[in-house]
Amino acid sequence: MTTTKGSPVADLPAPPPTTRARTIARLVLAGAMIFAGLSHLFWAREEFQAQVPKWVPMDADGVVMASGGVEITLGVGLALLRRDRVLVGRLLAAFFVLVFPGNIAQFVNQADGFGLNTDTSRFVRLLFQPVLIAWALWATGIPRGIPRRR
Repeated sequence: MTTTKGSPVADLPAPPPTTRARTIARLVLAGAMIFAGLSHLFWAREEFQAQVPKWVPMDADGVVMASGGVEITLGVGLALLRRDRVLVGRLLAAFFVLVFPGNIAQFVNQADGFGLNTDTSRFVRLLFQPVLIAWALWATGIPRGIPRRR
């Protein structure tokens, strides 16, 4: 495997040029992820445990703590790994996809949490997940960073 300037990922292109708007969006998202991760670990653990679907074969608190650690890691990566921002953006988008079943379970099971105590508010939360995915991809240079077929 070849490396490019410290990156262990050989198949990704060099990061595309960014804009001030994308940089600000990336840093705001980084801060939000770090904040969310810390809240998973400290002040909102019980709220997040309510979102873990019953069918997940792990302890709900362990899932919450692990996802909090992942959120902090991704947030720090967004903020500091500028050369690898496209990779971090892809990983964050994938993370948002992976936690989406928790949001669906919260809606289906009518589980209250984070002020989402009506079906309408829980449904609106579901609609926000694609926005987060798009935000992660756009702020890190995707779709401009997606290799084009020739």
